[in-house]
Amino acid sequence: MKKIIAFALFISLSTLGFSQEKSSYDEELAKKLGADEYGMKTYVFCILKTGSNTTATPEERKKLFEGHMANINKLADENKLVVAGPFMKNDKNYRGIFIFNCSTIEEAEKLVNSDPAVQAKIFEADLTVWYSSASLGLIKEMHEKIAKTKI
Repeated sequence: MKKIIAFALFISLSTLGFSQEKSSYDEELAKKLGADEYGMKTYVFCILKTGSNTTATPEERKKLFEGHMANINKLADENKLVVAGPFMKNDKNYRGIFIFNCSTIEEAEKLVNSDPAVQAKIFEADLTVWYSSASLGLIKEMHEKIAKTKI
């Protein structure tokens, strides 16, 4: 009797390892975000570095940074930019990042070149194709829910 109970217990426990978890997959959301079967997609990752323009006056820099921020907001509103942000002070001359919602360097070059600070060579852009979670497309929506003040 003990052997039968032990055997039944063994069978019950071993089948747990083969059971599948219920998926929370949302096909509609995956399609909306452009996700592949792994929930991933291609973006273009951009590192902004200090550019060659060292002669801009403080007034010119202020105007260029205002244009830089306006361009970031415009591209985000158009769903062409999913992540942007500055780096803290570093010895690599890295100033910030953009993650563009596109899959080619050529398309990303057009987007990054719409930035007045890039046009004025305050920043220089280094672009590379990047594969990551399609859920990055939800960042703007989530950020708006947690930001008290818009930049």
